[in-house]
Amino acid sequence: MFEIKRYDSALVSDWNFVVENSKNGNFLHLTNYFKYHEDRFHDASLIVYKKNKPVAVFPSNKVDGVVYSHSGLSYAGLIYGKELSCKSVLDIFESIIEHYRVSSVVKIIYKCIPDVFSRYPSGEDLYALFRHNATLIRRDVSSVIELSAVPKLSDSRKCVIRKAEKNDVTFCSGVDVEAFYGLLTSVLAKFSVVPVHTLAELNTLIDRFPSNIKVFGAVKDGELLSGALVYDFGHIVHTQYLGASDEGRKVGALDFVLNELVSKVYSNKKYFSFGISTENGGRYLNEGLIAQKEGFGARAVVHDFYEIKI
Repeated sequence: MFEIKRYDSALVSDWNFVVENSKNGNFLHLTNYFKYHEDRFHDASLIVYKKNKPVAVFPSNKVDGVVYSHSGLSYAGLIYGKELSCKSVLDIFESIIEHYRVSSVVKIIYKCIPDVFSRYPSGEDLYALFRHNATLIRRDVSSVIELSAVPKLSDSRKCVIRKAEKNDVTFCSGVDVEAFYGLLTSVLAKFSVVPVHTLAELNTLIDRFPSNIKVFGAVKDGELLSGALVYDFGHIVHTQYLGASDEGRKVGALDFVLNELVSKVYSNKKYFSFGISTENGGRYLNEGLIAQKEGFGARAVVHDFYEIKI
């Protein structure tokens, strides 16, 4: 019933058609996004057809006989639309697994799409994972606000925001990407890490998705004190990068920016996502980090990783 094809550039229109009409995909899964760094990965992505019509896509890459869905994305399971039944998704999983089996793949690491990022119920893949005896190997805790029912700010968050206001910190939209990137890299350098994206890559992605990727910040006397790079997925927005200078931390500049985003800029959205607060494959919870997010009313959403042995 279903035909599996390896993705190649000749099928880009079919791929993007599926993503744009899916219930659980977003601009991260469009080829213009996840192919920006294709030189880093051995691509193993698949397109699923039914009667010559593309109905599902599976972004993935391969490393030494293991397929990941996809190492260059935060999450990327099977992307499909509302027209597929649960039985159809089960059949597609059978076809995908068989395709990889004959390609000498020994296992699949499946990175589930957290529920809040889907626009319509999309649990068929989770049932398919269960049917194939998939093993949960990692669970990250992300923090999300439901904006229509957001709890009141904690007293500590209110205090920090008032400090920024008293220090004449100003909210700014359309922050220069290079300025934000410089701030971000200096913050991360203290932890001996670098941003996942290079400045050139961020500029490329913003040029390709100007309505989806934006940078906001807090400024005082012309100096950028904190910033947030935000991904807008339509019903939900996500803070991809956050950072504050030493001076910004002293005056509460980052909390000030986040409050502006939650209470004003994106208050009409359904969800506001802060991202994960876990490390070491989900085994360690950064309690200080998650407490800051929970102070804005965010609560836990899990991001699961499964292993399917073939």
